[in-house]
Amino acid sequence: MGSPPHAHPLPQPSTPEGRDGLAALLERPCEAVVALDFDGTLAEIVPDPERARAHPDAVPALARLAPEVASVAVVTGRPAGVAVRYGGFAGVPGLEHLVVLGHYGAERWDAVSGTVRTPAPHPGVAAVRAELPGFLDSIGAWSGTWIEEKGQAVAVHTRRAEDPSAAFAALREPLAALATRHGLVLEPGRMVLELRPPGMDKGVALGEYVREVGARAVLYAGDDLGDLPAYAAVEKLRSDGVPGLLVCSGSAEVTELAERADLLLPGPAAVVAFLAALAARLRPDGP
Repeated sequence: MGSPPHAHPLPQPSTPEGRDGLAALLERPCEAVVALDFDGTLAEIVPDPERARAHPDAVPALARLAPEVASVAVVTGRPAGVAVRYGGFAGVPGLEHLVVLGHYGAERWDAVSGTVRTPAPHPGVAAVRAELPGFLDSIGAWSGTWIEEKGQAVAVHTRRAEDPSAAFAALREPLAALATRHGLVLEPGRMVLELRPPGMDKGVALGEYVREVGARAVLYAGDDLGDLPAYAAVEKLRSDGVPGLLVCSGSAEVTELAERADLLLPGPAAVVAFLAALAARLRPDGP
């Protein structure tokens, strides 16, 4: 005998638009896309990004949720293959149709083929990669900062600096100028500044994917400045008649998303618990 709906309580969105989005997802899950950022949303933010891993309950929750909806998409600034590896998404029963949109949608991995489609590298990325060490040293910003190689992008982290916020602020303008000089754009994040090719962001990636799937409802969960374009994409979809729910994985470091979110959850553990509760509501008799 299935569990009654109240056995799997879901936190309620604080806005009418968010409540409409959640209701549409619950009523027509087979027409819904559930899209999720990785770092800070499915995985805790850690000092060394190479040590980031999805919350231990994330894959079980997603494996139960994914068969009930049109698609689950992980939308991340990381290379798609790295997100797959750090998330533990490959070869998991129930996640056969998971898609990872890496590098803000420039790369794509799908579980059906198990392969990554990637564009040719932008020449500006190679130029910046070669120039960055001397550039940081010349402006006195080498101590406490470090460079992350991301294949299609390069990132400078300040979390290990003596004053991470001050280092972030001091580097933002010089790195923006460096990015512009090489035909790149600067993407600020949580104590990280990423130099990457223009033309793609999470909003573009999400909007294109929702149209590809033909979704009639969308949920997006994120935590950082790079998620703002995805929020804008959901807001645009709402104006076009597609209900949407905006979830913020709460952070004291970033308030812009919390101010626009329909549902605020205090970090990846709470996001994963929400996904598990959502799956249980949609699939009360499932394992």
